[in-house]
Amino acid sequence: MTIRTARDAVTAAALYLKWLGFRDIMQSPERPASGIDLRAPGLVAQVDPTTCPATLRDVECLWLNGLSASAVSVFFSLAGYADDARAGADALGVPLFVMDLTGTPQPVNRPADELVSTGAGA
Repeated sequence: MTIRTARDAVTAAALYLKWLGFRDIMQSPERPASGIDLRAPGLVAQVDPTTCPATLRDVECLWLNGLSASAVSVFFSLAGYADDARAGADALGVPLFVMDLTGTPQPVNRPADELVSTGAGA
């Protein structure tokens, strides 16, 4: 799915998560203050469609949302991640993916590689 808008990025992430085995994925109709764009049983996901790398604060806020929902937290970004965000995500076990404009997510850390290999059943 080609990404032209922020909504396209969220839809592409939802399709990828469905491919990984997550079910009943719900998209927020508008960008919520929490930053959580996608929810499913056992899952919260954020999609950052901006041109700035995601920050450590972005990753930590997502992780806290997942913690409070007893869910895995997954982050998708078009612009990548700041170095401290990647290190923080590794320490917290948050899977990070980058997406290109064709809508293809690529894992960028060990937790993301593990999610790809195990799928939603992990």
